[in-house]
Amino acid sequence: MARLSDIIEDFIKDMLKEKENGIEIQRNELATYFKCVPSQINYVIGTRFTTEKGYYVESKRGGGGYISIKQVSISKPYEYMMHVILSMGETLSQQSAEIYINNFVDYNIISKEDSVMIKAAVSNNALKSVDIIKRNQVRVDILKNMMLRRVV
Repeated sequence: MARLSDIIEDFIKDMLKEKENGIEIQRNELATYFKCVPSQINYVIGTRFTTEKGYYVESKRGGGGYISIKQVSISKPYEYMMHVILSMGETLSQQSAEIYINNFVDYNIISKEDSVMIKAAVSNNALKSVDIIKRNQVRVDILKNMMLRRVV
């Protein structure tokens, strides 16, 4: 049986498929619809609709508090790659790097074989000689550079 979080995620994804320019949802209305607490909606949006998974999420105050969700266009790999590169920030854990890399494979931006090599290059094992405080900074620099070379 599917968990409530999975059902809410699927519901939102179905809504996104119908609206090309994204959706605006009211957290309280969605919580009422699913007979759950509003924090459950926050949890789903905060964990399933992240930048690293290819979504823009923006909270809007007023009018009952809407949340705007847009999926990044993957029809143009260059635009998706630039979105990802710009959203990465200054540091990146190995786990987050692997999420990005898996998404690149899912969106046919890189091959499965390339993903294995890139994951190896940004792994904790490959970066073990880098001071632990700087490791996540070096990892993001390596991944950004590899992806920039991919789109150039």
